[in-house]
Amino acid sequence: MYPPPSLSSPHPVVPHPSSPFFYFPFLPQMDRMNFLSFFLLCLTSVANGNKANKHKPWIETEYQGIVMENDNTVLLNPPLFALDKDAPLHYAGEICGFRVHNGPLGSGTVQFEAVVLDRSTGEGLVRSKEPLDCESQREHSFTIQAYDCGEGPDGVNSKKSHKATVHVRVNDVNEFSPVFVERRYEASVPEGRLFDRIVRVEALDADCSPQYSQICFYDIITPNVPFAIDNDGNIKNTEPLDSKQQHVHTFWVTAFDCGKNRAQADAQVSITVKPSCKPGWIGWTKRVEYTPGSGSVPLFPSLHLETCEETVWNIQATVELQTGHIGKGCDRDSYSDRSVRRLCGAVRGEVDLLPPPSPAANWTSALPTLPSSDSSLVFSFNGSNHVAVVPDSVVSALSGDHFTLQLWMRRGGANIQPATTQTRGSRKEEEIIVCSTMKNDDSYSHYSLSVHGCRLSLFYWPDVSAARPVKFLWKLEQVCDSEWHHLSLSVQFPSVTLYVDGVTFDPALIHDNGAIPNPAPRQRMFIGACWEPEEKQKEIVNNTIPESKDAVKYVGGYHGLLSGVTVRPGSVEPHSVVECLYACREGLDFGDLETLGSGMKVHVNPSQSVLVLEGDDIESFNRAVQQVTYRNSLRFATPGVRPLKLTTSLRCFNEESCLTLKQLEGYLVVLQPDAPQISLSGVGPHLARPAPEFEGSQGVPLFPELRIVCSLSHAVNTAAQGMEGGALMSDAVAHTLDGCEVQPLGEELNPEKEELMVDMDVVRERGLEIINTTAYIAITGAESISVYEDILRSIRYRLAKGSARFERRFRLSCSEMNGRYTSNELTLEVNFLHSMDSLYHPSHLLASEQFLHPSHHAGELSGHTLPNPHRNSVVPGAATVIIMVCVGFLVVMVILGVFRIRSIHRRGESTRGGAKEGSGQWDDSALTIIVNPMESYESRMGISADTEGEGEEDEEAVETPDDASDDQRIIIKKEGRDGGARRY
Repeated sequence: MYPPPSLSSPHPVVPHPSSPFFYFPFLPQMDRMNFLSFFLLCLTSVANGNKANKHKPWIETEYQGIVMENDNTVLLNPPLFALDKDAPLHYAGEICGFRVHNGPLGSGTVQFEAVVLDRSTGEGLVRSKEPLDCESQREHSFTIQAYDCGEGPDGVNSKKSHKATVHVRVNDVNEFSPVFVERRYEASVPEGRLFDRIVRVEALDADCSPQYSQICFYDIITPNVPFAIDNDGNIKNTEPLDSKQQHVHTFWVTAFDCGKNRAQADAQVSITVKPSCKPGWIGWTKRVEYTPGSGSVPLFPSLHLETCEETVWNIQATVELQTGHIGKGCDRDSYSDRSVRRLCGAVRGEVDLLPPPSPAANWTSALPTLPSSDSSLVFSFNGSNHVAVVPDSVVSALSGDHFTLQLWMRRGGANIQPATTQTRGSRKEEEIIVCSTMKNDDSYSHYSLSVHGCRLSLFYWPDVSAARPVKFLWKLEQVCDSEWHHLSLSVQFPSVTLYVDGVTFDPALIHDNGAIPNPAPRQRMFIGACWEPEEKQKEIVNNTIPESKDAVKYVGGYHGLLSGVTVRPGSVEPHSVVECLYACREGLDFGDLETLGSGMKVHVNPSQSVLVLEGDDIESFNRAVQQVTYRNSLRFATPGVRPLKLTTSLRCFNEESCLTLKQLEGYLVVLQPDAPQISLSGVGPHLARPAPEFEGSQGVPLFPELRIVCSLSHAVNTAAQGMEGGALMSDAVAHTLDGCEVQPLGEELNPEKEELMVDMDVVRERGLEIINTTAYIAITGAESISVYEDILRSIRYRLAKGSARFERRFRLSCSEMNGRYTSNELTLEVNFLHSMDSLYHPSHLLASEQFLHPSHHAGELSGHTLPNPHRNSVVPGAATVIIMVCVGFLVVMVILGVFRIRSIHRRGESTRGGAKEGSGQWDDSALTIIVNPMESYESRMGISADTEGEGEEDEEAVETPDDASDDQRIIIKKEGRDGGARRY
């Protein structure tokens, strides 16, 4: 076989000019025949190969499509064309169709399809099976695939292209109009200012595209209004507003989207113009009145804070109530300390270390005292030469390591005179209040209570001969604020509890003081200072330490006021008792903590005189301020003024422009409480009993049927009841008395002849105190009315036998709240009824002369109830006086008659026949005197005369007996010849 001819061969293959086949001149004849056969075979193979589909159609890998909303024809970029390399073969080179594969489920509910527009060119068209809605779904994605016609009309052996991704975006049509979020907008602004934004209106468009869904601009359609609106809907004023000129501005606004569609409905805007804003508290009332018994009353019911649009992130307000001038720091029970202890159930047995000066308690006589608003005695210490040395007899009763020390203290003060020898820096030294060394069985213990700056310390030495001392330290503002405070120190070593105004404080520091000189084992106690070491100590004379250069001063003189310093050995008081004894009855409080908003804090100091509010929200803060209250639990609160202050601190985001509010000052006025009316009744005004009953061992009760009623009178509005004016209504209340006094009027009681008797066991059992002297008998102590009634009903008056007394007057009065309220004075006149047989006793005659002395008064017998007269009956004292007067007058008449008879007898003897004079002789052989004193007494029954007037009439009656002829009749009967009676 020959190799194929080369194109560079010198014998190329050329076609024969007369034959359709190629002519090979370089081949021989035989070879030419073989080559022709091979060439024909190749042509046959080529003809058979044209009938096969060899290539797949080809399309782009990704298309971007756009379709208009509410339409279904998709415009693709690039256009949809499918190419096939088998072209221009029939069937194999033609595109018969496209297959659409929708995306995964959930990517869209709309189905797309693709159709062939030209099979030979492969042009196609994508469209949706239903109109598209941009608002429902704006973008769609699916895949598309092209396939050819195969090898024949039946599409045998057709081939598919690769899958191309089609992204279709739905173009929006401006089919919706803007809609305002609210139909009406309201705002308020202060007058006289320009604002960048007063209120913002907002409209929405339901179209899906930014072109048509965005609001391009707003417009105010109401003409001639001083406002403007920008494209964002912010409304501002174009000129300052005046609330007086127009208080409310109302206008309409509309909105347009970017397709220039106007809003379906316009919105109304209402702007209220407020008067010019001044930052600060609004609704402050300078005067607040409080009626006692009202409980808790809000102090600021309508107060609110105005910041004038200034943004603040922290607000703090401090409310301060000043009560230092009310009693000892605040309003407390005004009963005496002993009475308050009884009412609170405190343990008895306290010893008063600073008692009122008296012969029995003379160690306080050299200390200066100051007046106090209550009944307590206040002692002044100047830190230099004032000290009280408690006697050993008192100190010996205070032994033991369990005791309670209580006192009222006030450091410094305007009423304190500075120390005369005060040196520079001496005020920084420790000031000792109490210093004591006590004997405990076989050992001695030592303690001292002192203040140093704002620190209170207790130095305690359990055993001066062995144990080392311990110092308990408290840091307290109450120690150095120059106000009254009560300290109660309960020692149960090694435990120590301090109460300040009824609030517990734990020691801030407890430490060992190391080795220091031991105090001398000698029992003694100083108030207001402590002694120097034993080797330097000099004798203190008259409770005053000399201040000469040679004298050694005591250690740590106290500078301030002290009152009610007591020590009670034994068990300590429970906290509830201490709180009842000394807690303030008035103070600041918060109404309802449950209504306190989030982020709010409330703090009240122990004495309830300062309340602090803190928060970050103005609305919550305003509600909290309106919940601040004042309460006073006393029924009879101390009236007067309590200064009130409100201090506010604001913190803003912009510290430079943050508001500064000035302090507000006002006052709380506690009104005068309804005064209780203590009424004493059921007694006298006269008590007449036979004298022997008063001379008995038990005497006679003075007030057996005494009744005590306490009532409150308050005003009643009668206008609502159809009555004119007002009225007072009295309501009986259960109350407590704290003292009653029985006082004899005139001269004091003569202890040898008369006395007032009280059951002392009953008085002591009730915990009351009694003072029984010749001038008065006083029972003191807070107790119920019924107890005082029982005690007063048991008071008896007794006379010694043979006492020549005819009457005695007593006065009874009661009080409460340390004499703040007193009862009516009940006067009782006691008459002693004597028998007739005893009237002629010489002692009675002397008594009658004594009774007729001008300092005594007769004739006060009106209102008596006497027993029926009988044989040897008794007559009241005034009647006895009348009898004595009559007897004296009769004696004078008898003496005159005897003298006259003797004169006549002498003249008869001289004339011996003077019958005329003989007719005037007085024959006293059968003289009878009849006296009816009861007629005079009965005529005086029911007549109440003034005591002094009656005394004057009695004196005149003694001087001129003839003036009593209307009240007394003296009948002289002579059994003579004439048989007639003479009346003088």
